[in-house]
Amino acid sequence: MCGAPDQDTLPSLEVSAGEAVIHGHVTRGGAGLPGAYVRLLDGTGEFTAEVQVSATGYFRFYAAAGDWTLRTLAPGTSVDTPATAVQGQAVEVTVDVPA
Repeated sequence: MCGAPDQDTLPSLEVSAGEAVIHGHVTRGGAGLPGAYVRLLDGTGEFTAEVQVSATGYFRFYAAAGDWTLRTLAPGTSVDTPATAVQGQAVEVTVDVPA
């Protein structure tokens, strides 16, 4: 189990000037997909962090500004999605996992 906070109990999203946040939802057929995992991979593909999404499919990472890959792991599939973290902003990403 990783040291990431429970995604169901995260505080409201407020981003300071020195932070970069990547957040969003994992969905299947337009509905949140609970139980999926999202991994944060750096620009070289190295593992940085992992969270299990909330009951609504929500996830959040605080990351350094730059290019990242979100690797979503759900039953029967894995989906890679590019994301760019921007200092002082929250970048929202929706990952739609195929059925």
